[in-house]
Amino acid sequence: MPEPESQAKLLSGELENALDFAKGKGLITAIAQDADSGEVLMVANMNQESLAKTLELGEAVYWSRSRQKLWHKGEESGHLQKVRGIYLDCDGDALLLKVEQIGGAACHTGKRSCFFRKIEQNRLIDLGEQVFDPKEVYPQ
Repeated sequence: MPEPESQAKLLSGELENALDFAKGKGLITAIAQDADSGEVLMVANMNQESLAKTLELGEAVYWSRSRQKLWHKGEESGHLQKVRGIYLDCDGDALLLKVEQIGGAACHTGKRSCFFRKIEQNRLIDLGEQVFDPKEVYPQ
């Protein structure tokens, strides 16, 4: 389970009581949605520390399962997510972040949204808007 670096209290008592990190072994699902258009941009995970950092900065900070560390969205690409609102689901195990996507791309592939592939007649169709070339941002 991802543990916060600091043992200091990260979230208010009300938030701590409302959020159910236990179901996801320390993580909750976070959906990023464009605050203006309503387009779903991406899905990620948050732990208590990343949510506390998001609240502090006003920018999305997630927990990277693959890297096992905090991930300030846009730290490498410059495509930050300014948070305009955070909503908690009825079960307390998922968040909806309404964001302003700075730079235009939410996906590491350089697409505007991570949901750029449509399944149609048992095939994948790429409908994504290419905002940047990932090879230029994430050199191997």
